[in-house]
Amino acid sequence: MRGPRSLGVVIKLGTSSIVDEKSHEPLLSILTSIVETAVRLRKDGHRVIIVSSGAIGVGLRRMDVEKRPKHLSKLQALAAIGQCRLMSLWDGLFTHLRQPIAQILLTRSDIADRSRYLNAQNTIVELLDMGVIPIVNENDTLAVSEIKFGDNDTLSAITAAMVHADLLFLMTDVDCLYDKNPRTNPDAQPIEVVEDIASLVADVSTAGSSLGTGGMSTKIVAARLATSAGVTTVITRSSIPGNIIKIVKHIQASRSPASLVTTTQANTEDHAAEDFAVSTASLTSPVRTDIPLHTRFLPSPHPVRDRYFWILHGLRPHGTLYIDAGAYKALLGKAGLLPVGVVDVEGVFAQQEAVRLCVVDKKLAVANAEGKLWEGAAVEVGRALTNYASGEIARIKGRQSVEIEGLLGYADSEYVSQRESISLFNRESRPATPSRDVVAFDGAGIGGYEGDAGEAGL
Repeated sequence: MRGPRSLGVVIKLGTSSIVDEKSHEPLLSILTSIVETAVRLRKDGHRVIIVSSGAIGVGLRRMDVEKRPKHLSKLQALAAIGQCRLMSLWDGLFTHLRQPIAQILLTRSDIADRSRYLNAQNTIVELLDMGVIPIVNENDTLAVSEIKFGDNDTLSAITAAMVHADLLFLMTDVDCLYDKNPRTNPDAQPIEVVEDIASLVADVSTAGSSLGTGGMSTKIVAARLATSAGVTTVITRSSIPGNIIKIVKHIQASRSPASLVTTTQANTEDHAAEDFAVSTASLTSPVRTDIPLHTRFLPSPHPVRDRYFWILHGLRPHGTLYIDAGAYKALLGKAGLLPVGVVDVEGVFAQQEAVRLCVVDKKLAVANAEGKLWEGAAVEVGRALTNYASGEIARIKGRQSVEIEGLLGYADSEYVSQRESISLFNRESRPATPSRDVVAFDGAGIGGYEGDAGEAGL
């Protein structure tokens, strides 16, 4: 029998796991344990990436600043000061165990540009092949609000999807999610496995630490992104990093023909969901006291990957195309988007910029009082890169493709968007996890969100 295969493991650490919230001193005990855990995973044959926050927190300590400032320029300056010291700290700890590391700094604009996205992907894969542990962080020194990820939870999910990782660990100050608030409900039970994120509803009012930008809600968003790409996502306590090794071994040991949810493999790299999408029954019964508390989000059985994931989650939409039900049905059948299926256009965008795709209930012959050519609900179903600018689509919407040249004076394509430039949300969810209120140990929880995995086998 073959032994457990090597896994791609992404470990995300927030600022509160790296520096003390009040003194801003590095939490050396946690950092040392993370380093030992990462090196142990490497020795076991796994490929490890660390997504590390903390640059601003370390910069605050270096400059003896008590509180995180609000002005962007000051935050960027502190990030510049803290980033080099943060990497020095990581490098010093890893050097003791003779483990080489590398620094990768990204912004949203790096992900939005297809060439830079692929370059980042190739660089990280090459580093992993060399036995190096990449340490990824957002480039806070350069990023502004328009090009920020918002938090490193999102960055870690995009990184995991980019390199086809098997596991994403979101380290936090709680053990797992609970079905009720354990502070007020002694009978609260931990939720070990989540099959359908859309079924989870709870309060998300609790924010992250005063140093960080995330909270439990951002981790659920990250879990939604990662699982849609076929990445098993785990929330567990950061103060005990050694739990990562136990959880990895538990997941490997849980593999059996009866417990696996098999998925279609796009290629030899895309096998996370096939090997590690384990059924709820096989993981929650019987209770195992030797397994650290954690919450695991199972990957989508129909993951969206590579270019289609990039279209859905790597790009910021610049506008919206409203399409009719017939056009949506054609898209589901793998056809492109023709101008006759476009009902209305919103926003200003250029060719090859990303837009939302929304299906409308009813088309109108003339605009209503609000200036819309449709009425009823508009449901977002995906994203697309357009062949024409917004003004041009406004002129050809609802018309036949043969009329494009007469209306515009040229016809670059018969399609408003070709099928390979369209990525759709998957509206078919897994067997539903029983609907319940879910809270973390600190009272934070998650909000419902309809799953958005894309086409199968991409």
